[in-house]
Amino acid sequence: MSGQLDGKVAIVTGSGANIGEACARALAKAGAAVVLADINMAGAEAVASDIAAGGGTAMAHALDLAEEDSVRTLVAATVQRFGRIDVLHNNAADTRLEQMAADGRITELDAAVWDRAFHINARGTMLMIKHAVPHMIAAGGGSIINTSTGVSLTGDIFNPSYSSSKAAVNALTRNVAVQFGRHNIRCNAVTPGLVLSPLARRMMSEAQIEMIQRHVLLPRFSVPEDIAGAVLFLASDASSFITGQIISVDGGIVHHTPYTADVLAALEVN
Repeated sequence: MSGQLDGKVAIVTGSGANIGEACARALAKAGAAVVLADINMAGAEAVASDIAAGGGTAMAHALDLAEEDSVRTLVAATVQRFGRIDVLHNNAADTRLEQMAADGRITELDAAVWDRAFHINARGTMLMIKHAVPHMIAAGGGSIINTSTGVSLTGDIFNPSYSSSKAAVNALTRNVAVQFGRHNIRCNAVTPGLVLSPLARRMMSEAQIEMIQRHVLLPRFSVPEDIAGAVLFLASDASSFITGQIISVDGGIVHHTPYTADVLAALEVN
């Protein structure tokens, strides 16, 4: 995909580490000028510096999705520096350990945890689209890619606020595709399964990771670069007639019968 995004300008939120970092690096390698937007400025600046050192074009900028003025400032700074916006990858979400740990059984759930998930994950994504789309229209079109989650498509034991907020992102994805398709703006979402990032390893025990691995159809876990590959495809002209889609990038974990792993184990199928 090298050179596929030459002359394009991309914003990647939550790009100071993990999935966002991998996506920013992939877009930059393909030729895009990338704005790394994150509340974690140290991480964003480190990744931007590394991209620039490798010959790419990157700029770090602070972003707090809880504040519309912060979103407005980010978009204005991007246009001032690069003149346009072609790709918006809404990857940032509130995945802080304390937020996720408090996001449990609904009958015991603090409403503030629910409100925080929707405020950052759903409202923040909406605000990024709200302020970026007019510049995409001015540029003749663009591609918006939202990071959702596989558990937005299923029920789960944990994190109902997070998964519900991401289900809202799925609905938002389709609405944006409908509203702005005639302006040549595409909007899609990717739904990762468990991605073995450093954050995931901090949040889960080895026993939990091994248990989930039994239900991944492919013989390995996902890594951030797997999500970056899908995002790069959706950002490029290779996907120019794809919009309004929720694309699972999860090794097939949500697309099989729930007893598959047990059957395979019983049959000793390798």
